[in-house]
Amino acid sequence: MRGLLVAGTASDVGKSVVVAGLCRWLVRRGVKVAPFKAQNMALNSAVTPEGAEISRAQVAQAAAARLPPEAAMNPILLKPSGEQTSQLVVMGRAVAELDARAYQELKPQLRRVVLEVLASLADRFEVVICEGAGSPAEINLRADDLVNLGLARAAGLPVVVVGDIDRGGVFASLFGTLALLDRADQALVGGFLVNKFRGDLAILTPGLDQLGRLTGRPVLGVLPWRPGLRLDAEDSVELETPTRGPAPPRGADPLQVAVVRLPWLSNFTDFDPLAAEPGVTVRFTTAPAEVLGADLAVVPGTKATVADLVWLRSCGLDRALGQRAARGLPTLGICGGYQLLGQRITDRVESDAGEVAGLGLLPVETVFAPAKVLTNPTGTAPWLGGVAASGYEIHHGRTRARGGEPVLDSDDGDPGCRRGAVVGLAWHGILEADGFRRAFLGWVAARRDLDWVPGSRPFAAVREQRLDVLGDLIADHADTAALERLLEEGASPDLPFVPPGPLP
Repeated sequence: MRGLLVAGTASDVGKSVVVAGLCRWLVRRGVKVAPFKAQNMALNSAVTPEGAEISRAQVAQAAAARLPPEAAMNPILLKPSGEQTSQLVVMGRAVAELDARAYQELKPQLRRVVLEVLASLADRFEVVICEGAGSPAEINLRADDLVNLGLARAAGLPVVVVGDIDRGGVFASLFGTLALLDRADQALVGGFLVNKFRGDLAILTPGLDQLGRLTGRPVLGVLPWRPGLRLDAEDSVELETPTRGPAPPRGADPLQVAVVRLPWLSNFTDFDPLAAEPGVTVRFTTAPAEVLGADLAVVPGTKATVADLVWLRSCGLDRALGQRAARGLPTLGICGGYQLLGQRITDRVESDAGEVAGLGLLPVETVFAPAKVLTNPTGTAPWLGGVAASGYEIHHGRTRARGGEPVLDSDDGDPGCRRGAVVGLAWHGILEADGFRRAFLGWVAARRDLDWVPGSRPFAAVREQRLDVLGDLIADHADTAALERLLEEGASPDLPFVPPGPLP
């Protein structure tokens, strides 16, 4: 097969971004390309058109390749549900809750699924760009690996290793990653990419040359830092920094949005469309004062609803949210956040906590069921003038309103609930709908007596521009001729072994 594995020296070094950039670069050249990640651990997920759950990162990479997402692009998804356990999703369907040891025991069965799916993609596409997970030098996991060099060996894929220079120590990370691989694994590593560089390239070049001499492998590109560039991701590292809109307010006033940073926060990319509006700042926070003081407070999705409810109460955020409701300040709950705002949660599926009291800010009750809801509903929002709405639902909880007003009119989706300034919705991705987002933010501004004016650019265009920037990073700053040779010919058979390799 024609393909490439993008591995990394660690998590969050830019593998997902590089894969998306390679997909956009190739598809602009007329190549039929697909992304693939055999195994992903993430709480950011989405529902494909056929109703399968996969990682948001692979959804974004599919968009970069100008394809609809499908389960084959991410056959195994692990969604952490506790410190020691994860929900296992195989080909878009949740199949088990298990710990790390139980997952390792399942890997021989899962390997067959991974290789069959990868072969199916190779049959349908000219090139498959694969993404590794974490680091390929996790020597304790190498024997049963099915996402890094284990996959590359099985499929005969050349490998490029990405390092994040913004973290520091990029040369040691790249060299050390290679040197910990055994001889057969090293033979597949055709080169390196340096990511997130800001500085004078002339100062960096001697180090790149020395790394090449030490390893016998070239640095295939130095990708510059691009501030404000966001891609649907699986890691929440960037949430430390407030995300501001691309332009100052069009009216007299900005809008401040505070998203509660729950310990088991999921689908935080729901709020990227808010940050794309002029004059909107989105801050993820655990501070009650920031939640109370924002123009809009949001309780986001969560993979551990009851555990996050306990946490909210332990740090006083329940009181801040209660004070907002009492003062008529706009508050939004999405999916798990919607459930938290309700009166009662009965959970004998995720936490086995039974019946617990919610925050009591919406007249709704949620009962968890074993089967997960996976849908792509559409509808309208009558209370916002009938604007169109669309999104996707991923949840075990079935929420029923016992009062209030429905938020949405939909034949195939949860209608949500609104009471006063508190709004609850089960739909992820609903803020991507331009009409709904702008009408909703206009309602927030009116409740706050602010002169805020929405933008006019569709969020789809914002996302498309980001993907084009990623394609430009590859086209302008990578050795594309060398990348093409890797795709066509694989790694050179003359690459040297770099000792020590894994110790016996």
